[in-house]
Parts: sequence; structure tokens; C-alpha cells
Amino acid sequence: MAISLQETFQVRAPIEAVWAYVMDAQRVAGCMPGATLDEGVDEQTFLGTIRVKVGAITTSYKRRIQFVQVDDAGHSVQMQAEGRETGGGTAKGTMSSRLRSISRSETEVTVEASVDVTGRIAQVSRGMIQGVSQQLFQQFVACAKASLETPEHAAAAIEQANKPVRVLPLVLRSLWSSITGFFHNLLRRSPGDGA
Repeated sequence: MAISLQETFQVRAPIEAVWAYVMDAQRVAGCMPGATLDEGVDEQTFLGTIRVKVGAITTSYKRRIQFVQVDDAGHSVQMQAEGRETGGGTAKGTMSSRLRSISRSETEVTVEASVDVTGRIAQVSRGMIQGVSQQLFQQFVACAKASLETPEHAAAAIEQANKPVRVLPLVLRSLWSSITGFFHNLLRRSPGDGA
């Protein structure tokens, strides 16, 4: 099952500081929910683990991340990642990040990602996986912004991100968001809309 995600957000930090953060695999992994960076193979390739908790079961994915395109002058990078679940499922994907200076103290970050998953997680509906992915990305953004904007709060944000990902609360939030969105759209229609 293929999933895609695109997000744009602003960080109150100069572009050079945000670029240094994006290129520091250890710092980025520290803010990814449930992720750890185990070792660097070379300057472009890293091995790590991501833990996902579903109810009482915790699943780990061993993953390999590689920088495949880096444009220092244009502040853009593309990474490829692949992971294997201990139970046999896989995840492969790419992520591109582009930075744009808004001012001397503010940077816009655009991230595009696509992931193809197999195994148990692929049995969940596409809409649910997309919603959970969105929630996980929002947690990552909050941690990254805390690391760059308020370094004194970075340790607490990283500690929160390093806990195993509890998928059930994310799924429930995603489901609730879908339900409320449906009723919000339904109530916005007037009786004469022919719905």
C-alpha cells in the first residue's frame, strides 16, 4: 500500500541553522516518534530502529536511511529509507526536504514523502494510515521546532518522541477527525443542495 504526505511549516530559526539540523541524522532521528539511530555506515548512510506499539504488542522495524541527493546551495535533500519488520512486513520510501528563507530569523520547510508498506500494517485502511502518518509528522514537527526555536525545551520534546509509537491513540484521533469532518461537511450543506 502506497502512502504520500506533503507538508509545509515555518521555523523561527535562520536557514543555516535549519539546514544544519536537517543534515544531522542523529538530531532528526531524535525527533522521529519511536525512532533511534543505531549506527552510521558512512556520511550518507545510517542504520536504525523504529518501535511501534499497538495495544500490548510492540513491533520493531530495522531500517536503513541514505542521503541520495544533497544540494547545499539550494538547501534541498532527498533521502531513501527501507525497513523490515521482525514479523516480515516491509516499508520503503523516499523523503525530500526543501528549505526557503523567509527572513533572517525564519525558514520555511517543505517535506514530501512517499512510503510503500506491506505486512500487517497494510491491512489497515489507507485513510486510517494517512491520518496516523499525519499525526506522527505533526509530533516530529513539534519536536524539531522545539529543538531549533527553544533549545531549553528540546530535551523534553526528544524524550517524548523517543517513546514507542502508540498507534491506537493515533488511530482513534484520526477516526474521530474523519467522523467530525464528515458531520461538519454534512451540516454545511443546505437542504436544497440535492445531497
